[in-house]
Amino acid sequence: MPQADSDSAADGDLLPLARAAVTAVESLFDDARGKVCARVVTDGSLAAGLLDREQRATHGLAWLATYVEAIRQLAAYAERMRHEGRLSEIETLIVRIGLGEYLAQIQGGIAISQGEVVRPADVGLSAAAVAARFTPEVEALIAAGNTAAYRARLVDLVAVAHGATVGACGLDETLETIRGEMRRFADREVVQQAQGWHRSNSYIPLEVIARMSDLGVFGLTIPEALGGMGLGKESMCVVSEELSRGYIGVGSLGTRAEIAAELILGSGTQQQKDRWLPAIAAGTVLPTAVFTEPDTGSDLASIKTRAVRDGDVYKVYGNKTWITHPVRADLMTLLVRTDPAEKGYRGLSMLLAEKPRGSDAEPFPVAGITGTEIEVIGYRGMKEYEIAFDGFEVKAENLLGGVEGQGFKQLMSTFESARIQTAARAVGVAQSALELALSYAQSRVQFGRPIVRFPRVADKIAMMTVEIMIARQLTYFAARQKDSGRRCDLEAGMAKLLAARVAWAAADNAVQIHGGNGFAMEFPVSRVLCDARILSIFEGAAEIQAQVIARRLLDGSN
Repeated sequence: MPQADSDSAADGDLLPLARAAVTAVESLFDDARGKVCARVVTDGSLAAGLLDREQRATHGLAWLATYVEAIRQLAAYAERMRHEGRLSEIETLIVRIGLGEYLAQIQGGIAISQGEVVRPADVGLSAAAVAARFTPEVEALIAAGNTAAYRARLVDLVAVAHGATVGACGLDETLETIRGEMRRFADREVVQQAQGWHRSNSYIPLEVIARMSDLGVFGLTIPEALGGMGLGKESMCVVSEELSRGYIGVGSLGTRAEIAAELILGSGTQQQKDRWLPAIAAGTVLPTAVFTEPDTGSDLASIKTRAVRDGDVYKVYGNKTWITHPVRADLMTLLVRTDPAEKGYRGLSMLLAEKPRGSDAEPFPVAGITGTEIEVIGYRGMKEYEIAFDGFEVKAENLLGGVEGQGFKQLMSTFESARIQTAARAVGVAQSALELALSYAQSRVQFGRPIVRFPRVADKIAMMTVEIMIARQLTYFAARQKDSGRRCDLEAGMAKLLAARVAWAAADNAVQIHGGNGFAMEFPVSRVLCDARILSIFEGAAEIQAQVIARRLLDGSN
């Protein structure tokens, strides 16, 4: 990879400018938070009705906070790399362009969806209020950060860089070794097959899953004493990112194991831990999450599927939908209502429901379960189902934790990890889009030169590179917070919110760079576009995610 002296023109006064940027946006956020609080807090308490009515302001505050954290993590990344002597020209350019662009968006408007832009006025900030916080140093960074010259130079460097990521990530040796191993596996056994699996709507072969198991994918964060590798959530990010770069379906197989393992590890009895965790880690038991219902979506308090105790078993009745990989799963983490008199969260319990593996010919070879496949445009390889339960039996001893009424609390404890992992998957999908776009732009010749030499094409590649690094740093920061034992639902939500948008933008721009070929099913970029679209929907839709972040930011009791 091309290197440059850390005191080069591209570096210069970057670190002092980055620190000034952090100070400015933190102060600006405090101003905005005060303005939005005045709209939604009454008598010292957050009013739910006002929170909903003022969604543009509250969700805008959530996005502003996400940008502030992104800027903070970019600056911290530059500091770490400089301290370690690894702040090369390519990393410096990424940081400079990223800071300049995100500061400019805060000043002029943050895109929260394709047709929605939140501007300072939406969160109560006047132009004068913004100007008061944006010092001359910050204005200089905006003016001389995301420039045409810097974007062109970055693309020149990206075009000759080789490796899992553009720029160092500052990971330790163990995690870099894991990254390399997972990338080699994905390149060797996934990348060339993914388009075929997608187009035929085929399951990811069990042989591939077995090799993932051999690599330890399903036991990353399970303690060594229970058959796992005993690593942290940052390792999960590395693995999820690299596997999802190959194919989101492969990267998402680990999600099912991660959710189930965290549920059992955090809430299960010792007997349940001893029984299930070694099998999950070994890949001999494939789990699936069975939470969502047709009419509830994110409103988990309204779940209706019920489990009735009958001697030594629970009999389950009701319907679930958008269940991923249920046919080949051996274990369902099944959220049910065990107390019909309690209509809210307190009536919910989690069951560890065993079932035999099925096939396309016989999806659910067990009494009490039927299902219908939901055909989807992307996120294939595992298959989605709507499932009906009619007296399906689950052993009473498989009530998670052995106590009824704890299901919602148990599930909530997994949301941080699930959203961090989803953010990592989004980074992987975005990385795939970048690599496909760059390869095509280098080989596609129009008007006598490769299209990568046209500024509008190069600019897209440059901004993909920058935003992927921003999303990556935010995601890994959330993982480190989780590994340290700190509450990180805010950081996890921000990582997921931003990374999903970055993935969609990268995929959309990659298709644009491909032109008409990007619309052809034979080109992998068409699959990446379909896969990227789901990321701002599942594990908390972007709107729900912004609502959750806003509530945390505005409710002083949290």
